[in-house]
Amino acid sequence: MRKTTRRAVVLRAGCGIVALVLPGKAAALGEAQKHFIAEAARMKREAEASGDQPFGAVVVKDGSIIGYGPSRVIVDRNPDAHAERVALWDAQRLLGFNDMTGAVMYSTSRPCGACQDALALANVERMYFGLDGADAGRPRRSR
Repeated sequence: MRKTTRRAVVLRAGCGIVALVLPGKAAALGEAQKHFIAEAARMKREAEASGDQPFGAVVVKDGSIIGYGPSRVIVDRNPDAHAERVALWDAQRLLGFNDMTGAVMYSTSRPCGACQDALALANVERMYFGLDGADAGRPRRSR
């Protein structure tokens, strides 16, 4: 019984540390990053307003948003139309090519494996997700 009690204390202490670290990370975000996160959240609200799943994303290159992505899975009846891929497709259409070297993805949730595959194939350099802008690193292919 004593070991269980010690573990509970350690877990509670661990949770307290995490709670202290996360707000600090959000506070350290620059104004531009906050803006990109807010735009991804706006895409999420747009998706919800249209009756779709609650996900949104934007693609940023050279400090400007080049792709917007509300989830379109339900509206378009397309299981591939996740917010991240919609934003990627929008950016590729705007630029006229598929290579997104130098681009960064901001999304409201961590991209799924299929979306990470698409982002990796397009050479997206980094992913951030959630309202605190958690750094998900460079997209990697899952296969």
